[in-house]
Amino acid sequence: MVASPQKESEVTIPLIDIRKSGPLEIVKQRKTELNHLLKLIRGQFGLLSRVLMPPLYAVVDFFSRRWLKKSNNPYRQEIEEISKTVHQKGLLSQNLAYEWSCCTSGAIKTPGRGAPQLVRVMDWAIPDMGKHIVVAHQSGKAGDFYNITWPGLSGLLTGVAKGRFAASINQAPMRRHLLGGIVMDWVRNHVHFFKSKALPSPHLLRKVFETAASYQEAKEMLTKEPIAMPTMFTLTGVNPGEGCVIERLEDRAVVREMKDDRAFVTNHFQTNINGVGEGWMPRGVDNYGRAEAALQIPTAEIEQGFAWFKAPIANKFSVLAMVADAATGKFDLVGTDAEKIVTQKFTMNPEANVSSPAPITTPAP
Repeated sequence: MVASPQKESEVTIPLIDIRKSGPLEIVKQRKTELNHLLKLIRGQFGLLSRVLMPPLYAVVDFFSRRWLKKSNNPYRQEIEEISKTVHQKGLLSQNLAYEWSCCTSGAIKTPGRGAPQLVRVMDWAIPDMGKHIVVAHQSGKAGDFYNITWPGLSGLLTGVAKGRFAASINQAPMRRHLLGGIVMDWVRNHVHFFKSKALPSPHLLRKVFETAASYQEAKEMLTKEPIAMPTMFTLTGVNPGEGCVIERLEDRAVVREMKDDRAFVTNHFQTNINGVGEGWMPRGVDNYGRAEAALQIPTAEIEQGFAWFKAPIANKFSVLAMVADAATGKFDLVGTDAEKIVTQKFTMNPEANVSSPAPITTPAP
């Protein structure tokens, strides 16, 4: 089924300059939105989750706080400050996981552009997320970048750095174990996570945007630096052919370079990593169907806005769609509720010094 055209919503995606403040500034400006999202997270499984989630979050927050300290996580203080500002359980643990995030992402060469484009759809099983996207203007040692995020998050799931690279994270399939069902697999995987001292994937990607000066440096970091859990990265650069998918285990990487001018990933391994261990359970809705559909996207649709955003790539959990060009820093972004676009299109065009809608700026501290 093809998504039917939707009326453009009155909801706009804000651009918030946090180069001199940090993600805590987003929480201060969007605290109502964050509280709304936390309420949705706690209630997404009905009355049972509203009863069970608070004590569960208290336990997981305890271990998360201990792990952040043990691993000497560079964003620990920032996450603690965010949690204290909101006074709600769960924010510490939410910042160490992207547990429910499934995605379709890829690098694709289009006729009108020299460098490959980053094409991105994020799926997350939390209602209303598409209406609360924030574009954060951040900076690091290597320069400025834009983080497509939500209030309360310290890591980075999707980003664009003009003249350097664009990148996104896809959740890896769930590692299976010889004995036990899905629940026990989930528990064992998280016990393994808390034994690690490496960065969670969203924190590594933020570090890359802060410190990597080029596509090659970003690729080197994303393939060689240890991570706390398996994941997959999509990376595009500023020159022809600079586009790849990086499939990661904690201490191993396999790179899939562009083939036939594209490389796409959903939520299953497509390299020999798939044969490691006792097996892997793909995530998301119609995982293999999304992967096949992505390989068939006409390049003309990439240049025509969001004509490519349709089933099965668009599905009941989709919360955003985006196309980004790292060479120019230009990207188009919309928030979605399943197959329906629920925000006005956000366009960033640094070359023309234009963003739409108008940015929300923060005063210097």
